[in-house]
Amino acid sequence: MSILANLSIIQISYLNNENESLLIRQTLSAELGDSKNLAFCRVGFSQHREILRKCKTTDERWYYILRCADEFWSYRALKNHLDTNDYIAYGSLPNNFSITIPDENTAAIAIRSFRDEYLLDYVDVKEPDDYDERDVENAIVAQIKKFIMNMGEGFCFIGNQYRLLVEDEEFFVDMLFFERNLQCLVALELKKDRFRPSDLGQLSFYLSALDKYVRKPNENRSIGILLCEDMKRTVVELAVQDYDKPMGVATYRLGTGIPEPYAALAPLIDGVQQIMSDIDDTLLKKQDPD
Repeated sequence: MSILANLSIIQISYLNNENESLLIRQTLSAELGDSKNLAFCRVGFSQHREILRKCKTTDERWYYILRCADEFWSYRALKNHLDTNDYIAYGSLPNNFSITIPDENTAAIAIRSFRDEYLLDYVDVKEPDDYDERDVENAIVAQIKKFIMNMGEGFCFIGNQYRLLVEDEEFFVDMLFFERNLQCLVALELKKDRFRPSDLGQLSFYLSALDKYVRKPNENRSIGILLCEDMKRTVVELAVQDYDKPMGVATYRLGTGIPEPYAALAPLIDGVQQIMSDIDDTLLKKQDPD
C-alpha cells in the first residue's frame, strides 16, 4: 500500500463545553483529492510546522500548503507570506471584476489573483518623503523576480514603460504583465500618495488601447491594477463601479532602508565602511608601490 494511501492529517478542534475537551479526528487521505495529497507530501516538515503554528483554520492551512507546493516556496519565503497574511490579503482588493468580467469562474479567479496590499520591502527608498513613481518602478524592475513571486503564480513580465501609440500620440503603461491563469494582459499603474478617483480614467484609457492594439484574439479583456500608497476603501469601491473595464486598486508598502531601532547606528556603520576602505587603499599601495 502506498504512502499516500496511509497519509492522514490530524485536525484539531476545540469544543466549548464545560470540560473544554479536545477532539482529535484523523482526515483520511481518501477524503482528500490526489492534488492535495501530492501537495502535502511536497511540503517540508518545518514548513508544515510553521503553517500549523500560524494558521487557525483548515482552509487557511490548505491555502499555504498548496501555494507552497505549487510555487516551490522555501521556508523563508513561506514565513514572508505568512507574515504579510496572504490568505486575507488575496481577493480583498476593491474591484469591479464581478460586473465587468462576464464569466463567473474567470471573475472569481481574477478576484483571487490580486491582493489589497503588496509589501515591497525589497524596494529601498532612502528618502521616504522624497521619491516619485518612477523610483519605485525602477526598483521593482531591478528586483522583478521578487516582485513576480510577490504577485503570485501565473504572472509573466512583459515590460515597463510599455509604449502605446494611438493616432501618432505616445502613451506609456508603467508595467505590463500577462497572467496565464486568466489569459489576459494586466496593466499596473503606480501612484504616489492617496488614491484619487481621477486616476482610474487614465488606467481605463490604457486598457482600451491595450485591448484594441495589443490583445490577441484568443485572450480575455485586459485587467488594470492601480497601486497607490494609501486609499479609502469606500471611495475606491464607489469609483470603480462607474467603469466598464476590469479594474482594482491596491496599496503598497516600501522598505525604508535601515530599521528605526538601528537608525542611530548609521554614522557608526558609515565610519566602519570608511575605515575598511582606507585599509584596502593602504594594502593596494603596499602591493603596488609604483
